[in-house]
Amino acid sequence: MDNSAHIGNSARASVAQAHKRDFWIEENKKHIPPHYRLRKTGRIVNKVAGKGERDLLDVGCGPATLATALCPTINYYGIDIAIQAPAPNLLEADILKGPIKFGDRRFDIVVAQGLFEYLPDVQSQKFAEIAELLTSDGKFIVTYTNFGHRAKYVFEAFSNVQPMADFRADLARHFTIDRAFPTSYNWNGGQPGHKLLQAVNMGITANIPVVGPKLAVEYFFICSRWH
Repeated sequence: MDNSAHIGNSARASVAQAHKRDFWIEENKKHIPPHYRLRKTGRIVNKVAGKGERDLLDVGCGPATLATALCPTINYYGIDIAIQAPAPNLLEADILKGPIKFGDRRFDIVVAQGLFEYLPDVQSQKFAEIAELLTSDGKFIVTYTNFGHRAKYVFEAFSNVQPMADFRADLARHFTIDRAFPTSYNWNGGQPGHKLLQAVNMGITANIPVVGPKLAVEYFFICSRWH
């Protein structure tokens, strides 16, 4: 795939069409063990949720592994194009073809980690749909890959590749961005694999000036609904 900051419309559509349920039912199995970003997402969600009971929707949930990293007071729901093990709290749906929703439910927290890199041409629409799912004081926690990294990697299935500034600007059209910080810093690109690097990065929620944008692998955005 072209590693430029943008992919043309026809190329985006082609990539998206090539990676449907048959692809993801196998690819998602790689994420059954909780990887680094998922574990950090769980820590952030638990902190945002606080002590009360909360309903959470995981959009692009894969094998629903995030549920294992959450406090028991968080009621977990998930949507994905390829559900591994059907359950009442999991919905199999292609969100490129239909709206993001789970019946008539509203959610205190919506999570989309490692999702928007795969949503060509409908990014803004999906932000709007997620905003409608949130309760009045709900939070949206989303990640996006930093394609400005010094050693960026563009996965073959990515169909929505753009500069971070463009992603953030579109996000800000639908939400108030409360905080933004890297999922991790890594010289070589990709999430840290060494246990020591993971441990160091797990607690980092700060932006390092100047060098940060070249070493940040992905970014977390914690957002609120507009009022």
